Formats: sequence, C-alpha cells, structure tokens
Amino acid sequence: SCQQVEKSAGRPAWLQAAAGDGEGVSKSGPSRLRRGGVAVLPGQSGLRGLPVLRDSWSVLSRSVRCRKYTHVLEKGFDIHSVHVFPGCGTLFVLDETDSGISLVRSWQWGDGLFDVGWSETNEHVLVTGGGDGSLQLWDTANHNAPLRVAKEHTQEVYAVDWSQTRGENLIVSGSWDHTAKVWDPAFSRSLSTLKGHEGVIYSTIWSPHIPGCFASASGDGTLRVWDVKGAACRLAIPAHKTEILSSDWCKYDQNIVATGSVDCSVCVWDLRNVRQPVNQLQGHTYAIRRVKFSPFTKTVLASCSYDFTVRFWDYSRNQPLLDTVEHHTEFVCGLDFNLHIPKQVVDCSWDETVKIYTPACLSTGAAP
Repeated sequence: SCQQVEKSAGRPAWLQAAAGDGEGVSKSGPSRLRRGGVAVLPGQSGLRGLPVLRDSWSVLSRSVRCRKYTHVLEKGFDIHSVHVFPGCGTLFVLDETDSGISLVRSWQWGDGLFDVGWSETNEHVLVTGGGDGSLQLWDTANHNAPLRVAKEHTQEVYAVDWSQTRGENLIVSGSWDHTAKVWDPAFSRSLSTLKGHEGVIYSTIWSPHIPGCFASASGDGTLRVWDVKGAACRLAIPAHKTEILSSDWCKYDQNIVATGSVDCSVCVWDLRNVRQPVNQLQGHTYAIRRVKFSPFTKTVLASCSYDFTVRFWDYSRNQPLLDTVEHHTEFVCGLDFNLHIPKQVVDCSWDETVKIYTPACLSTGAAP
C-alpha cells in the first residue's frame, strides 16, 4: 500500500525527523532526513562535461558515487555540470574534462543548501536556496564568497528557479514559510512576495513559454499559477489530496503542467480545464519526489520516488507506463533529461550515487 505523508505544524512530518546524522533509511519509509545533497544543473559553455565524483562508467549507464554526501536533490541537467551539496553546507562545482574529473570551485555555507539553478544569461553564475532562509548568488570565478546574499524568507528556502523566457532575468524562490518571492539578481530586495499557499512550498518553476509566469506546488495539495506583473495567483488547482512535492511544465505546450505527490501519483493537467487531470499516472508505491517532462518528446515524462524507482510515461497512451528503472538502493530524489543528448537521463539517490543512462524504452524507440 502507498505510504501517506502527514503534515504537522511548522514542517511537514516527513521532514520532521532528526536531520543530519547520515544514517541509512529503510524502504519502509523516511526514518531520517539527510540534509544537503546533489544537484544536477543546466550547464553553460564554460563548464564542459559531467562533473561528479567518479566511481564506474559504462556506455549507456554510468554510476557516480558521492561518498560522505547525503540527501540528494536535483535541478536541471544537460551533462555539463553537477553540483554537490554535502550536509555541512558546502557547494562544489565539478567538471569533467578529457583527463577526468576536476574541481572547478567549492564554497562553504553555514546551513544546508536545498536547491540550485543556473543563470540563463551568465554561464558562470548560479543561485542556491538555504536552510537559513537565504538565497546566495555564486560566481565560479569568485574564490571566496557568494556575490550576494538575500534573506527575507523566515524559514528554509526549498526551491529556486531562474527564468527561461527572453527579455527577463528573474529568480523565483519557494519557502517553508508558505511564500514565493521574485527577485532581481541584484538581490537588493525582493520584487514581490506572493502569498496564498497554506502549506510548505516544495516547487517553484518558471513557465518556459509565458514571460512573468511561474507555477508553485505545495504541501497544501494545490498547484498555483502566478502572474508576476500583477503579483497575483491566476489559478489554484486542488491537484492532490496530499502534499505535492514537485511540478514541471511541458516544454511543448504552455497549458500542460505535471504534479507529483505523496499519494504516489503523477497528474497531468491542462490549465484550460482543471476539473480533472488529462491523465493520472499510477504505479509508484511511495511518495514522488520529482517529475520532469522530456525536452524532446511532447507527451513523455519521468518521475522518481521514495520507492527506489524511476518511471517513464507517455501520458497520451491508454497504458502510459513505458518503463520502470530500479537501480538504486535508497530513495531516488533527483531526476532530469539531458538537454543536448536525446534520450539520456540522469538520476540521483540517498544511496549517494548519481546514475547517467539511456532507458531502454527511449533507446529502442518505444516512445515516439
């Protein structure tokens, strides 16, 4: 049966357990939160290859072990850069070159780092969200400290994203204080604070199609679509009866958004008609931590879960499940498609490994 995750005051119950002790977690449920993690990010021309700690490699499946690092997170992937967040609040930027793996830069931070995103206008700049309620702006050319720090959130910053549409350069953050904030990278102060969620915000993601528009997913079970210019929520969807941990926009249709929840389902929504989902994808047996649409196939998406699996779906089919991949020994918490190499996927897990592979369902042409 599917494990349900209950909410409690302040923090969600599944994050309420003692953090940072680095002990193992059983498949029966999250006994401890591991702070920090691994984030796989959209790279830029200045960072070539896949920067990770190398363990073993094969042609279609490469497994990278990140020893001493815990609680795996993820944000975007195109095989150019991976960022590792150990529980002590350290950020590593690593690079793969012809001669192997090299450390580009590392920084220390005083609290855990939960999420990260690359600037879309400067290939050397990235933003992170911290457990102390702050956002940090980093430059790989700067050796010592973040370029800027902004602290307005009153609780952990769990999600950050950099805008993708032309003509704007904005950052959105989502926090356990139930608010989303929009920032100019100058970080003098937030441009707007958006309120409406009644629970922890786990996901904030800009629309790749509509300027000044982002979606947020929350522990209150709703998916909300926001208009930055009007500083208002334009649409609130009661998408799940339990907490929503992830959301993503379809890369080919501005009206399609997917949500992943602790109810073990992925729901695909058409924002023009939200009375019921376009499809409800069921198969996971524990909470879904991340959902991602394919950048190459309109109706294909992937999800990863605390059931140790990654599943690939085509929501346009009567039988949408394409494949189930189980190659981790603990919760799978990070997932993305390669933006430059079609059919290649990366995932990462609490078992301290990052795996890069081409799933059989995509490599054989099962997904049109």
